[in-house]
Amino acid sequence: MTNYIEEPMGDEKTTLGGIHISPNAVATIAYYATLQSYGVVGLAPKNLADGIVSTITREPSRGISVRYKGEDIDIDINVVVEYGTRINSVAESVANTVRFHVEKALGLRVNSVNVHVAGLRISDTD
Repeated sequence: MTNYIEEPMGDEKTTLGGIHISPNAVATIAYYATLQSYGVVGLAPKNLADGIVSTITREPSRGISVRYKGEDIDIDINVVVEYGTRINSVAESVANTVRFHVEKALGLRVNSVNVHVAGLRISDTD
């Protein structure tokens, strides 16, 4: 389950009206960016309750937590990494990819991206 504050972020006023960016939108961008990263085989929920909720709701941003204070965006990502890859390299790649995609899509600066390796998976060697 994605944890986020339900206040709009990235509030901007234009001559045509206001623009509000939902934290869930940020989590979805981060989710797809994470899955594109080399060595990542999936995302993992933070705890059992989050795992059950995300299974029931089929929420695409499971394993991602978005927090913000003012214009600072902090993202936590729980990943499962392919066994045999360099964990540090995969984590750095995920952090850089997520930061790039979120900043590019929103035009807002990401304060931090924290990658938590929740487990390893061994692929079939057939």
